Amino acid sequence: MSALLLRDLRLAMRHPADSLAAVMFFVLVAALFPFGVGPAPEALARLAPGALLASGLLAALLPLDRLFGADAEDGSLDQLLVSGVHPAAIAFVKAVAHWVTTGVPLVVATPVVSAMLNLPVEAWGVAMLAVGLATAVLSLLGTAGAALTLGARRGGVLLPLLVLPLAIPAVIFGAAAIEAAAGGLPAAPYLLFLGAGLCLALPLAPLAAGAALSQH
Repeated sequence: MSALLLRDLRLAMRHPADSLAAVMFFVLVAALFPFGVGPAPEALARLAPGALLASGLLAALLPLDRLFGADAEDGSLDQLLVSGVHPAAIAFVKAVAHWVTTGVPLVVATPVVSAMLNLPVEAWGVAMLAVGLATAVLSLLGTAGAALTLGARRGGVLLPLLVLPLAIPAVIFGAAAIEAAAGGLPAAPYLLFLGAGLCLALPLAPLAAGAALSQH
């Protein structure tokens, strides 16, 4: 598992276009909100929590359709499946690699997007934590979705339709945590709910993805 994780991280470092595209998408989508709602600081601050989480999760979706696709095309996935490593373990490693190469850069870019959306500085730390937890949930759910749509025609279209409805609780609790922090209220209860969702997805999503991979 560690060798597979290092392999995926090395491949991502050699081809950083997916991570860079996700970060640029995150920033550009957030930059559109001032044009849509106007430059009024109060309006931007009111929309910032939801806009931050929604644009972050949409950006994290971009590399998911290639999560297993490249390995399936060159035969690496078949070799992994017959190597003795459990399919759920393969899916878990893929989810971790996706979060490290996509979720972490989005967390780093969160202060920039927060400033663009006029989010109070006091809420930036909570925003980074919420984006980190929410993208981790999406990485796990997206791994299951990518395994289910592997080899399907127009799988790139089906994947968001499968994953985004399941990610709605992450958007709700993450945005609520940021809004609470911006208003000077405790954000811990919402972050705990978000962490509970991550704990629920942590065992279930790799098992679902592994079951789908075993049928590949």
